[in-house]
Amino acid sequence: MHPKEFKQTRAGTGRFAHIALADSELHVGVEFENFSPVQSLLHDPTYSPMLLYPGPESRNLSQGGLTSGDLGGKRLLVFLLDATWACAKKMLKLSPSLQVLPRIGFIPEAKSRWIIKQQPDEMCLSTLEATHELLIALEKSGLDHYERPQQLLEVFQKMQDFQLQCASDPAKDGYRRKPYRPPSERVVTRQDRSGRNLFFQG
Repeated sequence: MHPKEFKQTRAGTGRFAHIALADSELHVGVEFENFSPVQSLLHDPTYSPMLLYPGPESRNLSQGGLTSGDLGGKRLLVFLLDATWACAKKMLKLSPSLQVLPRIGFIPEAKSRWIIKQQPDEMCLSTLEATHELLIALEKSGLDHYERPQQLLEVFQKMQDFQLQCASDPAKDGYRRKPYRPPSERVVTRQDRSGRNLFFQG
């Protein structure tokens, strides 16, 4: 997780995803080349580490791009960069050991459910949503069992409902000066993201 995301206590969905998944770890930093907890995971011989990251070179889990045979009897270990697109690219640039990892991606089953944040592209997902989609894709590939597929989405919705309630309460000083506008009323500046099948932030 990028330090900027770590400070987002109101809407840091990566933190919610971590809390919901018992077998996950959360590490904060910009570069992880000299970060021993991450390096220990990367060099653990029992794991087959991979990076969830968009791009044409990513193995598409939604299309059978990864099987149990590809893991060589090891346990799949997925690294996910929790940051805005720009910050995630910087984190990867400063961490060569993450750069060389095999990459995986997926085709989202649904568009982002973000209401309180404006996504730069309809295929962009919050980190929590990306985790949800990843788990769905892994289960369909026979690589994991997603026991409670609605759990993360319910947490995501409750978090947003609380934020919307706070924003519409004029008695809450220092929160927002006005309620959130519906996503359909916002202007989005789009960038070229051709060839990518997964985008996520915060």
